[in-house]
Amino acid sequence: MPDDRKIPHRTVGAEIAEMVTARGWLRDAACLGEDPELFFPLVERETDAQVARARAVCRRCRVLLACRSWAIEQGEDAGIWGATTARQRRAISREKRGGTGRRSAS
Repeated sequence: MPDDRKIPHRTVGAEIAEMVTARGWLRDAACLGEDPELFFPLVERETDAQVARARAVCRRCRVLLACRSWAIEQGEDAGIWGATTARQRRAISREKRGGTGRRSAS
């Protein structure tokens, strides 16, 4: 006899709802209605048009600093968060730790 119970499965919507709950600031983010792929370009070059479009969304966002801080604290290594690339966030993290992260050539 077949089992008529529905098996719950995770959906993107459920994952987004969990993220909003965990990060309260996310519910006010300007990027919520945008295509997520915009914020995860294949190449994160400063001069890339997709990076510029993502940053334009970020710059009109009222939670830009909370987003950026979260990404830095979590070590988010992909995508545009708070108008910063992963490379920029790594540099900010190094500065916060008080070093450049580069080894001296001795």
